[in-house]
Amino acid sequence: MTGQAAEQEPGAVRTVVLDELRGTLADDGKPVPELDDDSVLLDTGLDSLGFAVLVTRLEDSLGYDPFTDLEDAVYPRTVGEFVAVYER
Repeated sequence: MTGQAAEQEPGAVRTVVLDELRGTLADDGKPVPELDDDSVLLDTGLDSLGFAVLVTRLEDSLGYDPFTDLEDAVYPRTVGEFVAVYER
């Protein structure tokens, strides 16, 4: 799904972020936990390298990296906060 398609479909960005998160964990051979907005990112099994891979995969899927456009550094703690960064 391209960035434009994700913008047009309600909830599409959330779906892409969660799918890529699950895919990154699975590709690393890690168990994929149930994910909801309150899930703590550190508890998902994602390490710093996995996080970098996830952000790269999301840039490929969505066509943008919101972290490069933020004026202030943001460190999302939960899956919901992470998704919100991409939904801005």
